[in-house]
Amino acid sequence: MGIPLIQQARVGAYIIKQKILGREKYPLVLMLEPLFRCNLACAGCGKIDYPKEILDQRLSVEQCVEAVEECGAPIVSIPGGEPLIHKEMPIIVDELIKRKKFVYLCTNALLMEKKMTDYKPSSYFTWSVHLDGMREEHDKSVCQDGVFDRCVSAITKAKSLGFRCNINCTIFDNVKEQSLTEFLDYATNNLKVDGITISPGFAYERAPDQEHFIKRSNTKKFFRNVFKSKSFKKWDFSHSGLYLDFLAGNQSYKCTPWGNPTRNIFGWQKPCYLIGEGYVNTFKELMETTDWDKYGTGNYDKCSDCMAHCGYEASAVTDVFSSPIKAINVALKGPKTDGPMATEIDLSNSRGPEFVFDSHVQKMLNEIHKEKESIG
Repeated sequence: MGIPLIQQARVGAYIIKQKILGREKYPLVLMLEPLFRCNLACAGCGKIDYPKEILDQRLSVEQCVEAVEECGAPIVSIPGGEPLIHKEMPIIVDELIKRKKFVYLCTNALLMEKKMTDYKPSSYFTWSVHLDGMREEHDKSVCQDGVFDRCVSAITKAKSLGFRCNINCTIFDNVKEQSLTEFLDYATNNLKVDGITISPGFAYERAPDQEHFIKRSNTKKFFRNVFKSKSFKKWDFSHSGLYLDFLAGNQSYKCTPWGNPTRNIFGWQKPCYLIGEGYVNTFKELMETTDWDKYGTGNYDKCSDCMAHCGYEASAVTDVFSSPIKAINVALKGPKTDGPMATEIDLSNSRGPEFVFDSHVQKMLNEIHKEKESIG
């Protein structure tokens, strides 16, 4: 099952509590990003283009726990960079599990087998392995040969030891529908993964490869064709049915970036995991000072083609509670794969992009240099 029953129950109870309390904006998943350094340099990644001094920074165990408690989200996804590089990651994971948080540890799997004994199987812990397709496609995506085979080996070992193991798959516009279908069959039938997270690639402004980010209109057509597969009901997606229906062009959701807030080495990132246009010191400050209406498809050029799960899964989950009959219908029948699509969001009033990456980097570099001078 893509989402364990205990997780569904606890997250459902959490959402009901937020609604009883009258909260319109609340987090579902904390994106806890304790470092940016990685042992790969993927062409589609916009997370590792930093000076060495920035890549050497880490969130401490205490900072990670504080962020989780301050935010209160029931699920914690730990991306990077590569989290397994962080020497204190086993302690961080253990502390979060003690607090009954559902932890998804995202990894490219290069260190996974070596580090696996540092972790224990738990209904609160899931390995989330980055895997973008079969051998040739994945190794091309991560710009290194042999990575696919190491992913498969690590997943196989993790499953044999009783761990929950998901894969997270990013779709770019050079992926063929048939090859993705074959890959999803392989992940389901051969790897027997516990869940599949799938998302169109976000157009990071500083990613080396800017040619293969999939456009919004192409995304919908692509997923409609993929979801027509006879194997669809066998694939265990770690998504709500309505998010998959959204990918197939049947829902006109606006993103809810507060549903997946990000805490990284700079602070709490405004407005979301994919766009860093300001940082604040506390979660409360993030929620109260971010001008949410400035962002999202239809509001901001950088967001125009985004359909990523970290922006829209929370929108779909909210709709499950608002429209339960619709949600049940989609869960039983699957996404609609023919007929007219939902009305697209008007992009004509989107404001132009701002480029503020360098100012955040320079500010931290100044702080690092100042601290070194005070010590030395």
